[in-house]
Amino acid sequence: MREPTPPVADPPIRIAVVEDDHEIRTLVVAYLEREGFAPRGFVDGRAFDAGRIAFAPDLVVLDLMMPGEDGLSICRRVAPGLPVLVLSAKGEDVDRIIGLEVGADDYLAKPFNPRELVARIRAILRRRTLGPADAGQPVVPAVSPDPDPREILSFEGWILDVDGRRLAAPSGTLVSLSSGEIALLTQLARRPRRVLSRDTLLDLTRGRDAEAFDRAIDVQLSRLRRKLSAHGGADFITTVRNEGYLFAADVARTGGGRP
Repeated sequence: MREPTPPVADPPIRIAVVEDDHEIRTLVVAYLEREGFAPRGFVDGRAFDAGRIAFAPDLVVLDLMMPGEDGLSICRRVAPGLPVLVLSAKGEDVDRIIGLEVGADDYLAKPFNPRELVARIRAILRRRTLGPADAGQPVVPAVSPDPDPREILSFEGWILDVDGRRLAAPSGTLVSLSSGEIALLTQLARRPRRVLSRDTLLDLTRGRDAEAFDRAIDVQLSRLRRKLSAHGGADFITTVRNEGYLFAADVARTGGGRP
């Protein structure tokens, strides 16, 4: 009798480490390997571009200060198609905010604890579906035989596929959003017409990874509003002075169990 075929294990997450400092790059790659990832180091943007297609990374750990093309320029090119964690010695708030503005999912200042680096990587991966969806295609809710199908939120012609991490405008065109922007929109749309404080949004979207004075929420809210408006959307997200933010639209919800 033939023995049953063992299940095929999922391939490890591929992480590109773009860092010009040889010692840091080597240490990060070695540590990520020990944590079960499949990392590859790249000395600069040119090397990353040359090897990116063949390596097909799922996430990029990106230094800011490098010879040739700097990390911010690289981030603009690859995000939000790829999740990006910016790793830099420039730890001032303004540098962190600029990194988030150009599409980074998170920002970690040097020197850093490798365990925190791994924790932040895993948090990004939890919040984001790896691999960009085909632009210009409408979101079609999947037909599922399960009693708890995927969660779909609809408002004024927009369709947010929560499980697929995709937002479609009324025209059917996909709106390119980062994982942080998707998480924010999801939590706001799940609670329409309710005021959510900044601290509540931090807890809902970032959990234990949030910092008391994390400016990511402010940056991502600003970007999210601009992207909705750019696709003909009304200003769904309203600021309530001294209280927080409110999603000012009626939302129809299907699937996904309880929020």
